This record gives sequence, C-alpha cells and structure tokens, in this order.
Amino acid sequence: MHSTQIIAIRHGETDWNLAARIQGHTDIPLNATGERQAQRLAQALADTPLAHIYSSDLQRALHTAQALAQANGAPLSIHAALRERSFGDYEGARFTEIEASDPPSALRWRKRDPVFAPPQGESLQALQARVAQVVAELAAQHLGQQIALVAHGGVLDSLYRLATRQGIQAPRTWELANTSVNRLLWTPDTGLTLVGWGDTSHLQTQGLDEATH
Repeated sequence: MHSTQIIAIRHGETDWNLAARIQGHTDIPLNATGERQAQRLAQALADTPLAHIYSSDLQRALHTAQALAQANGAPLSIHAALRERSFGDYEGARFTEIEASDPPSALRWRKRDPVFAPPQGESLQALQARVAQVVAELAAQHLGQQIALVAHGGVLDSLYRLATRQGIQAPRTWELANTSVNRLLWTPDTGLTLVGWGDTSHLQTQGLDEATH
C-alpha cells in the first residue's frame, strides 16, 4: 500500500487552556481533567493497530502520548517539530491583553495574517511549513501502516487546512478539542486527505462532557 493512515490527537486539557492563556512553547502540564482525558483516549485506542506513536516534546502532549503508548503497546518517539506554534513574548498572556497593549498586532493576528509573527515568535506560514514537512517525513516511513501524532491545536489546525486545501487565512469552522481523534490519509503523490475529524466520543462514555477548552 502506498498510503499511511494518521491519527492526529491534541493533548489533554491544561490550566492555561481553562484560563485562555497563550501556551505556545511554554511547557504547561496537564491538569486533572487533562489526565482523565488522556486515560480515556488511551482506553479508546488501546486495541487500534498503531505502528508508532510520535509526540511533541512538550509535556502536555508527551504525557497524553505516554498514556496511549502504555495502553496500546506501540513504540513512542519524541519529535520537537510537532510542537505548538511559538508565540514568543505573548506566551502567558490572554488575547484580550494583546488587544489592549498592541491593537495593530492583535488585528493582524485576528485576521490570520500568514506572515505575522509575535515578537520572538513564529508566523502561521512558518508553522504550516514545519507541520507539512514533519508529517511528510514521518508518514513516508510508515507506508501501509497507521501511526498516531500527539500534538497541539495549532498543529492540528495546520493539518486540517493541508488536508482540505484551505488557505491559512480561511476562517476556522472545525473543532480542535482536547484529546480529539482526527483521522487523515497521506500518500506520496497527493499528500494529506481528510478521513474523519473531531471524534470525542471517548470523553462522553462516563457521562462527562470534557471536549471543550
């Protein structure tokens, strides 16, 4: 087979998710809800055939991936290129604070200016190029197999846009829920295509809706 099945997963919830603080490369741990989400994800995918699990090196993603690896038995590797977008000097702040302190930059951010980068941070254009490159590299190593990528909201947003051929500035109408299961297909000829998106059914199995934030 000349295709690779990909399960792309966003990390579990953190306290900064709840507080709407910009995380970026800041290494924030999972909170108690995030730990539960990771365990439910792991249980849901325990019997899914996975040739390999790749994770961002930031602990909120890595701890989510470790729970999955423990339940599934697939090997786990860390790949720093799966990190969230770097927000530089904005990390730790809320968007409303950026709007108050630097309205022109906040407007460029809101409009998804592809080349806008926060001070000491990364542009959307650079993020998408990074994501496209690392996914192609990893998927090419697993033709005919299925792999899991455990990463971040910005990474998953880039994957969705690449798979659906939507531009960087297109308004986002898709969810990026914590520990959501998102399925894609990669081939050397066509790159990414979308198979399924935003499955959080594992979070409702015990009557608790933890899919937001």
